[in-house]
Amino acid sequence: MIKKEVTQMKRICIGMIRFYQKYLSGLKTQYHCIYTPTCSQYGIEAIEKYGVLKGGLLTAWRILRCNPFAKGGYDPVP
Repeated sequence: MIKKEVTQMKRICIGMIRFYQKYLSGLKTQYHCIYTPTCSQYGIEAIEKYGVLKGGLLTAWRILRCNPFAKGGYDPVP
């Protein structure tokens, strides 16, 4: 039962990221992600690999690092 709920929570979180990628990401015109993979793709990979809690924290940390003063570049999910 718990495993089913965890899987469902992963699907919900990944679905929200995919919604952002499809409908909202293109609305930004001045700024784009300086990392590869993009922050949203990083979030999907982190949640798939580590689950909602740890993957979500890794994603939040990545988004905080994604700013005009960062070097950017290749930064895969650990």
